[in-house]
Amino acid sequence: MHSTDVNLSNCDREPIHQLGQIQNFGALLALNADWFVAHRSTNLETILGAGRTIEIGDRLSRLFAPDAMDQLRSAAAALTFPDQVERIFGLALFDGDCLFDCALHSSGGNTIIEIEPHAAGVLNRQLAVLRPIMARLEKHTEVEPLVAEAARQLRAALEIDRVMVYRFRDDLSGEVIAEAARDDLEKFHGLRYPRSDIPDQARALYVRNRFRIIADVEAEPVPIEPGLSLEGEPLDLSMSSLRAVSPIHIEYLKNMGVGASLSISIIIGGKLWGLFACHHYGPALLPYSQRTAAELFSEFFSLTLDRTLARQTAERREHGRAMHTQLMRDVAAGTPLSASLPMIEPVIQQAIPHDGASIFVDDLYDSRGSAPNEEEFRAIVSSLNGAATSRILASEAIADRLPRAARFADRAVGALIIPVSRTPRDYLVLWRKPLVQTVTWAGNPEKPVEMGPNGARLTPRKSFEAWQETVEGRAEKWSDADIEIAESLRVTLLEIILRLTDEAVTERARAQQQQELLIAELNHRVRNILNLIRGLINQSKNDARNIESFVEIVGGRVRSLASAHDNITKGNWSHAPFSELIETEAHAYLSDQRDRLALIGPEAMIAPEAYTVLALVIHEMITNSAKYGSLSDSSGMLEVTVTRQDNGDLCLDWRERGGPPVKPPQRRGFGSTIIDRSIPHELKGEAEINYRLSGVEARFCIPSQYVEWRAAEGNEIEPTATKKETGLADVPNTVLLVEDSMIIALDAEDCLKELGVENVRVESSVAAALDALAKTEPELAILDYNLGKENSEPVALKLKELGVPFWLATGYGEMQDRLEELGAAGLLTKPYGRDELLQVIGSKTQT
Repeated sequence: MHSTDVNLSNCDREPIHQLGQIQNFGALLALNADWFVAHRSTNLETILGAGRTIEIGDRLSRLFAPDAMDQLRSAAAALTFPDQVERIFGLALFDGDCLFDCALHSSGGNTIIEIEPHAAGVLNRQLAVLRPIMARLEKHTEVEPLVAEAARQLRAALEIDRVMVYRFRDDLSGEVIAEAARDDLEKFHGLRYPRSDIPDQARALYVRNRFRIIADVEAEPVPIEPGLSLEGEPLDLSMSSLRAVSPIHIEYLKNMGVGASLSISIIIGGKLWGLFACHHYGPALLPYSQRTAAELFSEFFSLTLDRTLARQTAERREHGRAMHTQLMRDVAAGTPLSASLPMIEPVIQQAIPHDGASIFVDDLYDSRGSAPNEEEFRAIVSSLNGAATSRILASEAIADRLPRAARFADRAVGALIIPVSRTPRDYLVLWRKPLVQTVTWAGNPEKPVEMGPNGARLTPRKSFEAWQETVEGRAEKWSDADIEIAESLRVTLLEIILRLTDEAVTERARAQQQQELLIAELNHRVRNILNLIRGLINQSKNDARNIESFVEIVGGRVRSLASAHDNITKGNWSHAPFSELIETEAHAYLSDQRDRLALIGPEAMIAPEAYTVLALVIHEMITNSAKYGSLSDSSGMLEVTVTRQDNGDLCLDWRERGGPPVKPPQRRGFGSTIIDRSIPHELKGEAEINYRLSGVEARFCIPSQYVEWRAAEGNEIEPTATKKETGLADVPNTVLLVEDSMIIALDAEDCLKELGVENVRVESSVAAALDALAKTEPELAILDYNLGKENSEPVALKLKELGVPFWLATGYGEMQDRLEELGAAGLLTKPYGRDELLQVIGSKTQT
């Protein structure tokens, strides 16, 4: 073989999972589906004891005790997932006191059983050590101190000479980012290792099998017989902990003076982020139970690191949002973006460090700091236009991609190119100066090819002696964080350009249409809110003893609605957390005694249409508790428990304890009506309240359609007016009122009864309204057009068919042109009250 035929890719092709050998500290059996022995290691008697062996083709039960067979079969039956390993510690394979640790996994059609002598008590000791180690790791919120602490703790737990945390870079080379080692050893922290040190198939195995032990580099491997199956296939030992080691890797470790090696994978998001690389300068056989504890440590560390990285990502995004906010605020309207570079560049510098910036918008160029001049930049624009549309280009040596950029390589070699439009193509480019970088490798990064007696071969490096490489003509690399923030910056600049260029005029024309819709929606919501508040005022008057208490009652209810509105508008009119609602309501009474309120259970996000309803109910419950219940003295407690039902419904259990004795209310005011009827009427949920002597208990259930995970009728309102008081000659006896807001419905019902209507049938949905029409035909109907997720057109069509006059109620003025189409007698614009309803009834009496 010629030397040119041997290169570093030979390592990537080596079948390291099919070497046909194991390490000598354990034995291996491979069983077919019938539990006959298909393969075995030749050291069975050495591990199991003299005379304890089994032939190829024998049943395993001929060797092991029945109880041991039962446990092994149960463990094998549990192997339901790919790459799963089941472990049994301290198993008595034979009659007697000799115990073994067994690991089972599937390999092709075989079940592999690996057997090692058991070390008594090791697992419990190791698991006991894990808890304080985990507590120490949890204290760190940055990657560098976290990995340094992990290296120290792992070395102490394993009692090994050196532990390194080895992180993979984008080019798959590795760097030692933390190290814990004996004081007398040379330190490797900061050294880089070439990609070729860990072949591709080894990286793949590290993802599948987290722990790799080489107990003794001097030990002779143990053959597996037969080497090939009857089908001519070697045994796949990918998930084996006993798997023998590639001769090249053994030579590599010997060259470095390493006697034993451990590698523990660090997996983030299913990918190999790095390794715990552990070296011992003599043999080091860790019991299987101790290795298992080390695997658990690795999994916990990976989760902790993942959280830390996620926190950093969130912080980067927050930097991006802050930058967006500041740019959108500071860039003056009407000022071309090209003229705004002096204003925006310092803002960007805070998020993405750079040495210079260029902006090229509408064929105008400007630059700051270490950047090309206009002529130099225009020379590369055509090449930039050939790049992928809307894709950021990051390079630490832009001249390697754009040869014309070599003209200004003395000032700017690193480029973060951010396209900010499609036609014409505009750019913001951040530049970095060239740096003379020194990379310190652990030995020469290339494994040389040597000629030996048998021809050319790869020769592993002879030591970890630092080998420095000087790199010129390159800038500091743009980090993932830089690129992520640049992407958000690109979106911000697009928004600015759309606002400041001719293209933005067209966009504004489209936005005008959307603005009109938003204004109409806002008008609708404002009208509904005004109608809601009017209803609150009318309904609250019977609860007040005097004007002061009336103001207090109405003010509290309006404040509750305002707080609920704030919570749901914070998220752009989206679901809002229940915990904020109850904490806001309780704050007025428990500002310095928050321990008297216990909120238990998962966080529930409530839809806007249900949030205000629930806010009024909670307000009434908290107010009653503060006046008469457990929050009315200094010792009472309130417990609110949130539970998620099997169907996704949200149930709230309200329990008051430790307050004064509770008596049921002597009269039922509007507050009681809100508690009893709001949720059933508006949300089709449930509400139940019990006035127990020991404290109020209540249960409210909200249907799942109003929740993300994430009923009792009150007394009828007595009419306060009669037909004679209205001055109307012919008041309808029966009116159907279809309204999905309970408070607006109650207010309209009161007004109608004041006007002399004897029977007001209130419904909140199309189905319920149609059912009411099937039973009784009213003389008049008032329909709220928008009923949550449906409209009342089916009810209007039925009324038109029956010849029953009806009016539409809506906050949308444009419904006027549909009155004739729907057959409505008129339009009630929200908010409406007694005078408007008098007009409706008056029009009925004149027909």
